Amino acid sequence: MTSLIQIMLLILDVIWFIMIAHIVMSWLINFQVLNLGQQFVAQLWYGLNRLLEPLYEPIRRVLPNTGGLDLAPLVALILVYAIRIIIINNAPAFY
Repeated sequence: MTSLIQIMLLILDVIWFIMIAHIVMSWLINFQVLNLGQQFVAQLWYGLNRLLEPLYEPIRRVLPNTGGLDLAPLVALILVYAIRIIIINNAPAFY
């Protein structure tokens, strides 16, 4: 059972890392440090969007419209971290 818990925590850590990379990349694109005209940057950006949109879309439906500020990634980060805390705190119950 310990291995399953560790695998779930690893998956959550990978999701966390991908979300952080997506957030930082969005800042760099908005501040024009990265250019979507470059093929590698565009492919990476669209790949991350396709990967994370299924996670963000239900959150966006619940959140109120805040104009140009997208709070869905922040809420998703908090949810991933909360799930991680719940798994760690309840791990002894599965032994």
